[in-house]
Amino acid sequence: MDIREKISLLPHSPGVYRYYDSAGNVIYVGKAKDLNKRVAQYFVSEDRLNLKTRILVSKIADVQYAVVDSEADALLLENNLIKQYKPRYNILLKDSKTYPWICVTGETFPRVFLTRKVVHNGSRYFGPYSSVKHARHLMDFINENYKIRSCRHKIDSETILRGKIRPCIDYQIHRCSGCCAGAISMKEYNDGIEEIVAILKGGVGEIIRDYKARMVEAAEALAFEQAQLYKEKIESLQNHYARTIISTDRNVDCDVFSLDFDGNEAFGNFLRVRSGAIVQSLNLGFRMNIEEEREAVLSTFLGEIESKFGRLSHDVVVPFLPDVELPNVEFTIPVRGDKLQMLGLSLKNAKEFHLNSLLQREHTDPEAFHRKVLEDLRDALGMKVLPVHMECFDNSNTQGTDPVASCVVFRNAEPSKKDYRKFKIKTVIGANDFASMKEVVNRRYSRLLEEAPDDLPQLVVIDGGKGQLDFAFQALAELGLTDRITVVGLAKRMEEVIRVGDPYPLFIDRNSQALKVLQHIRDEAHRFGITFHRSLRDKSGMRSALREIKGVGEKTEQRLLMHFGSVARISAASVEDIAKLVGPSLADTIKKTLNEQ
Repeated sequence: MDIREKISLLPHSPGVYRYYDSAGNVIYVGKAKDLNKRVAQYFVSEDRLNLKTRILVSKIADVQYAVVDSEADALLLENNLIKQYKPRYNILLKDSKTYPWICVTGETFPRVFLTRKVVHNGSRYFGPYSSVKHARHLMDFINENYKIRSCRHKIDSETILRGKIRPCIDYQIHRCSGCCAGAISMKEYNDGIEEIVAILKGGVGEIIRDYKARMVEAAEALAFEQAQLYKEKIESLQNHYARTIISTDRNVDCDVFSLDFDGNEAFGNFLRVRSGAIVQSLNLGFRMNIEEEREAVLSTFLGEIESKFGRLSHDVVVPFLPDVELPNVEFTIPVRGDKLQMLGLSLKNAKEFHLNSLLQREHTDPEAFHRKVLEDLRDALGMKVLPVHMECFDNSNTQGTDPVASCVVFRNAEPSKKDYRKFKIKTVIGANDFASMKEVVNRRYSRLLEEAPDDLPQLVVIDGGKGQLDFAFQALAELGLTDRITVVGLAKRMEEVIRVGDPYPLFIDRNSQALKVLQHIRDEAHRFGITFHRSLRDKSGMRSALREIKGVGEKTEQRLLMHFGSVARISAASVEDIAKLVGPSLADTIKKTLNEQ
């Protein structure tokens, strides 16, 4: 049966479809509210599909489907099938970390510990925690306030009665309640475990209220020591609770999702809020291998979190609506109040995750990192091509004397120091930065057009404002290069990008790698130019002291400086020592002239 004919027979029901290639491999898995309509969209006119989707469609040899009862079931089935088949063209979860969990074992006297491995043996797991620091902080709090055993002995009533296990040092230093020695009843020990479970689930407020009631009862019964213990536990819980509170409303229970998109990638953050406090947090990365709507990416995010953490909260806070409806879930797009603050915090975490992922990629995959930076820079400046080859110019002079300029070259967002060039200004008299910039740009690209016309940069950065930029553009226009080279200025005061013909400066995100590479090339041009200018100034100072003396030529100057090292040492030397190099008459003249100066 022809595939288009097969698609026409698909039911108008919610479900999941799978595309296969000619080798029988699953290449795409998708969900649909209406299988017939959704799958048919891939086989409409090619003009309505982007390039990557057209490539996917060209490889489809067969389609299979599964009907489910609801969109929610379709979302979970899609998530499971993607993990099973790992289709080439699906949204790829980039999270390869093994996050830590807090495990509460199912033993008679349970243990509580941190682990990265989930074992389905009746134990309860809480997490995962995207921050190991946060997970360890929780464990420190548990160990300080609940004397939970850390040993791996099998402890039950028979073991305790027969005294098979000697209490360890943890019991001696009051870090364990001594359940192995019968120092605590099973009920009392497990009551503490249930409190720990409640804390991990976010039920701190309820525990505090219970402790307050017990404290009042103990005080009324004149059991002041017991009341003091309850008071200390309340204070400890409140201190711990205060660190995670993000809502003034202690009755807020919700899940918060945010996404930070960057081309064909997205970086997501999930927060689980219970009683106004964060009890779980997770970052996930997504890569779209074909064009996906942001609503579909959010749905994938929802499905992944539900598979990791179980059922979502009734109230789910999102930046926009997903393309799926879930039973007993109400999506909220906040515009004010605590929920907007929560969404802002989640987005801040997503952006931080985005930045950290890029920095990590710089070390693990520098080629991909640099390409991503160049793509960001291209998009920020509105260029049509990647600025693989960039050059930056800077002028330097001291009140018009020794005017010089520098040109530094970056290839693939990294300095190419062998291509750096320095210039002495030849045609401009005095401190005229604008005319100097025009001269240097003209000289640089006139020579490149003659010697290496295929090695012109895609982007030229001018260290300066509108004046320097306009004169640089004039030089490029005279050479007929304005269509081949984009030129911008980078002003230091506000780090704004100046563009030719645009009265308004462009402000690139200060945290972006695109701005950082512009700052890097600008700072490198400034450093290179200043170094060259200082060397000329130093040589000029030595020349004025020696070469202006009658009878001292270039070779005599070199001989003296090579022997003594500096003009100051020549001035301090005796006439006899100088005469050994230049003769007594000239030595006497040099000594007298330097002393007078």
